[in-house]
Amino acid sequence: MPSSSAQRYTLPAIALHWLLAAGLIGLLVFGWYMVDLPFSPTKLKYYNWHKWAGVTILLLSVLRLLWRMTHRPPALPRAMAAAMPRWQQLAHHGVHHLLYALFFAVPLIGWAYSSAAGFPIVWFGVWQLPDLVAANPALAEAIKPWHMISAYTLAALIALHIAAALKHQLIDRDGLLRRMLPGQAR
Repeated sequence: MPSSSAQRYTLPAIALHWLLAAGLIGLLVFGWYMVDLPFSPTKLKYYNWHKWAGVTILLLSVLRLLWRMTHRPPALPRAMAAAMPRWQQLAHHGVHHLLYALFFAVPLIGWAYSSAAGFPIVWFGVWQLPDLVAANPALAEAIKPWHMISAYTLAALIALHIAAALKHQLIDRDGLLRRMLPGQAR
């Protein structure tokens, strides 16, 4: 399959993809680790780090969305698109749209939960972000499971995305993954 530069993502798109991938996977793993820790100053410190990382992910997601809106991604190569069953094409687009939605939903729900619980977010200990909602313990309890549910949904979609990329690389051997690999961008 030819690998013309028109079939590749731009360097900023590739950089944002891999930066967000590493950040999201790290943040999900760290989140699962910290919730089971006993209450301590260390746990409180970890929660602050988790919030800082979540806000950073949110900002990177804004940059990624703006880049995507102003720089059309390369189309699937015609031979690949023709060989792909319709359900895979729908899954391809659906998973990408859901990933983008959850890039925003997960940190915003976490921010709303933190606000409702009465714990402000002070990004990197320097800049206090405004509360999204007023402190309200009942609302915090209602929001809390949604942060976890949305994070687990995001983790499942990331796993599905990785599995699809590996399928294309190892089974189909169609070169699709090369479009997003660093060091080869146009």
